[in-house]
Formats: sequence, C-alpha cells, structure tokens
Amino acid sequence: MRRSACKVTSCLSGLPAVWSRKVHNTCYQNSHLVSYRILHHHFEDFKPCSYISFIAIMGLHMNARCEVYPRAPDVKRFPVPDDKVDWAVKFPEYKPTDFTSKSVSSQPVWADNPDPCEIKFNCVDESLKVDRRCFKNGQPHSYAIDEKGYPINPSGRTGLKGRGSLGRWGPNHAADPIVTRWKRDSKGNVVQKDGKNVLQFVAVKRTDGGGWALPGGMVNPGENKTATLIREFGEEALNSLEKSEKQIEEMKKSMADFFKDGETVYKGYVDDPRNTDNSWMETKAMNFHDSNGECVGKFSLHAGDDAAEVQWMDIDHSLKLYASHIDFIKATVGRLNAHW
Repeated sequence: MRRSACKVTSCLSGLPAVWSRKVHNTCYQNSHLVSYRILHHHFEDFKPCSYISFIAIMGLHMNARCEVYPRAPDVKRFPVPDDKVDWAVKFPEYKPTDFTSKSVSSQPVWADNPDPCEIKFNCVDESLKVDRRCFKNGQPHSYAIDEKGYPINPSGRTGLKGRGSLGRWGPNHAADPIVTRWKRDSKGNVVQKDGKNVLQFVAVKRTDGGGWALPGGMVNPGENKTATLIREFGEEALNSLEKSEKQIEEMKKSMADFFKDGETVYKGYVDDPRNTDNSWMETKAMNFHDSNGECVGKFSLHAGDDAAEVQWMDIDHSLKLYASHIDFIKATVGRLNAHW
C-alpha cells in the first residue's frame, strides 16, 4: 500500500518556547529566520505534503549539488541555483535526474528495497536494526515523506532523485573519528605557531578519488556509533584487517580506554556529493585527543580498507578535505584552542 501524505513534526519541537515563535507561517529560532510552510511536493509537479525547511539553520549544501555525480561521469544533476535549494521556494520546472547505481539496485545486504513504502521512517527500524532518524544539533528531528512514500532531503533540492550510490532511503549514518595529537619537534617539544599549539590529525586518502578525509565509515545495522568509530579507525588508519588475530586484540585493548573519552563535535546532516533528494549522509563526528602522544599518537599508521594513504597531517586554514570534514576539523581546533 502506498503511503498517504503525512505531517511532519516541527523542527522547533523540544526547544524552549522562548527560542521559537510562529508568526504568519514563519518561525524564528534564536533570531534566525526559518521557513515553516505546508508545501505541495512531488518531483514532476507539486502535490499535498508537509515540509519544514532546515535551510536557514543548516546553511546551503554545496557538495550535494555537484554537477557530475561521483564515480558516474554520465550522470549529471539538474541545476539548482542557490535561491531554489529550499523546498519552500516554488520551482515548477524542477526535473531532477533519476539515478540509483547498479551496486545499490542489485540489492546487496546493506541496501534497502527499491520501493520505500513499507519502510518506517523517522525512527529506529527495529526489524532491520537501522536508525532512520535525522539529527539536527545532535537531536532527532523529523523529515518529510512525499505522497509516494519517498523521504525528502531536509537540506533541500540536490538535482538528483533516487538513491545514487547510497544504500538507504533517507538518512545513511556514518561515524567519523577525529584522532588528534600535538605536533612535536625532534626533542619532543610541542610546536607552536602564532602562540598556539599546532594540532595534527589522522587523515586518510580515499581510494574513490575523494581526496583526503577522516577515517570514517558507515554504521552497520545494530552497531553502536562509538563501536563504528573504533572499527573504522582500525580498518582505515591502522590497517587492522591485515594484522593477526592476536595483534588485533592487543590493538583493541590499547585503544579501549583512549576511545572511551571522546567528545562529540557534530551529529547530523553532512553535505556529501553522494546525497540525493531521497537519500543523504548523516554522521557522528567525535574528537579523540592524545594530549601526551603516548597512546594512538605513537601508533604506526598503515592504510587499509577504503584508504590509499594515511598520515598524521598538520592542521591549518589551507586544509582541503572531503565533504564536510573540514567543518569538523575547525570545530575541533576551536575546542582545543589550537593554531588555525
């Protein structure tokens, strides 16, 4: 059975009343204008469905509107100008490209069924142990479902419908560990620039051509995101996949305490070039800082899994990283009061 049009919980739910007020279909949150409208939404034309715009809160996504879809040179997005990203802005000529990669449409175990109508969105899907919630400011917030049962990207139009290369309809959750240490000279002294300590982080070079990135990855069904962080760091940065079982266990034991004390830097939507109107990336980025360099700071780094190269990389304003990773690094620099 097809889903009927559904109403969506306000993006302002759960906030103190003094922070939000509704005036003539407009909401204000912390003095920032947030569109709040009931829209007609469908890809070919507009039909009844609720929609709440998060654009004013999250900002415009840019990577998610890249002209050519990653690793699909023949797939081009329908052009979406900045002023038409928000679903609240009428765009009757909008005809997004429909694309789902063969690797996804072949229905591997990590991908949803082609028809999303039987999927329970905006909740944890207990049957599959898949988290289908969207997060903003670290808290769950509902996204809209159109009249055909397709989830709608809360950050607006991308120029592409379908799932692209993402397995899940709606949010696809990842975890990104930001592992840092202070840069030190040959004598072991912390290096400073402009009066602030220079920070280094573990960076991996992606094999898919995406450039340098954090050593993150997708959350497996039923897996705790913190467990994902540890697993992905081991697979991509320490290449635990090529170690013996005994070595892997020793490595996990040495990292156990270190990875207990991480600080969440960000949890929510990611401006990723793989995003579509119906599927998008979300992540939990956590900083694990080795202040004295005696734990992971002394580990030998070896690329593995999805990484071509791995290294301790200096952090400064000239960094160029994959997707929204540079924003997570900036937040970490601020948290540790490091050089930028």
